[in-house]
Amino acid sequence: MKNLKLLILSLSICLLLGNLGVSGYSNVEPCQRSRCNNCHEKFLYRHVRPNTPLTTDRNAWEKYLREKNDCSRPTQSFLHPKDRERVDAVCSSSGGKRYQGNLCISQSPFTFLTVRSETGTCGVSSVREETKHLILACEVLENRCVPVHFEGNREGTKSLK
Repeated sequence: MKNLKLLILSLSICLLLGNLGVSGYSNVEPCQRSRCNNCHEKFLYRHVRPNTPLTTDRNAWEKYLREKNDCSRPTQSFLHPKDRERVDAVCSSSGGKRYQGNLCISQSPFTFLTVRSETGTCGVSSVREETKHLILACEVLENRCVPVHFEGNREGTKSLK
């Protein structure tokens, strides 16, 4: 009987953690209330920054990353600041659709730069211009559904019709 209670308790905990997502943080659907007050600002800082280089020149990007002391992530994607409203719209019916989990996919493709570097050194190995549909995690902050995470679209998935 004691083993059965332990088994039921363990199973209940596993189910509960499973509903919280892999990291224990992610919502299971887009546009649910966020548990992270600064996630949208963090997303914008990481992906929609003003004054990023508009070139694929590796030296320009290495200089930029060094100046910003931003060498901790080996792959970073940067969207043009003029696209900010379009990026935010991915989390609404006007610009995106539900993809899976708490992810939405843009209805139209975006052009952005993907920078690959050596972690900690800022040595840039490649800068590639890409045009793909964005896949973004979307959560509600201050009564607005906004992007909080950029998910790579490795397969080049297009918006669901």
